[in-house]
Amino acid sequence: MKILEIKELLAQDNVNIEILTTLATDERKNVQNLLKSYYKRQEKIKKTTLRQQELLKFERCYYQQGVKYIAGVDEAGRGPIAGPLVVASVILPEKCDLPGVDDSKKLTANKRELLCKAIYQQALAVNVQVISPKVIDELNIYQATLKGMQDSLQALVIKPEVALIDAMPLKIPEIIIESIIKGDSLSLSIAAASIVAKTTRDKLMLDLHKLYPVYGLDKHKGYPTREHVQAVEKYGVAEFYRQSYEPIKSIVAKKGSDK
Repeated sequence: MKILEIKELLAQDNVNIEILTTLATDERKNVQNLLKSYYKRQEKIKKTTLRQQELLKFERCYYQQGVKYIAGVDEAGRGPIAGPLVVASVILPEKCDLPGVDDSKKLTANKRELLCKAIYQQALAVNVQVISPKVIDELNIYQATLKGMQDSLQALVIKPEVALIDAMPLKIPEIIIESIIKGDSLSLSIAAASIVAKTTRDKLMLDLHKLYPVYGLDKHKGYPTREHVQAVEKYGVAEFYRQSYEPIKSIVAKKGSDK
């Protein structure tokens, strides 16, 4: 076989073992490199598949009890001093194929974008709630998160029987709630919600950056980096800042006392 033919063959998955055995005896260096790449890719696929099965252990327990609709719930943006909090709820089908889905913090922005599209394509239902800085200041971030999660679950077009939530206690009549510490790295449904929430929030912050480029929101996404705080001190507190958060609270107070 020509090198190009072998390359096209090994670009597929599950190549016949007899062909692989034959290629293993091929002394051409290019062939051996292609074979190594094939096995490396197969090993990565195997690990990704095993990881997805591992992430389904909570869901599997409920599926075995006859539960059909399980929602994963997570948020993005509790820590930033600027921008909204975003909460997402996702109901995945029992038979889904989402290799690579994991805690959104472990993934690159490009990977999250691709996975977010796949989640929307396969999910039975998705709901996203955007909580403004004003509401966060009025309620406090903890209560705003609880409200966002409750609103998101109740707004799903399919009512879930079970909700798996990342570390937050929540009570909703007729829905079984299970709060899981570090749930975005332990449950596929929560991980999917974390990706949707993070991807949505990042897009919102990029939109804000286009309107207010001096704050560098495209880089830090609203988190209180040194450069970000210095920009706020220089250009002032815009309307999308959380005035109940430090150091914004002190900057606003100082500005008021200087008048």
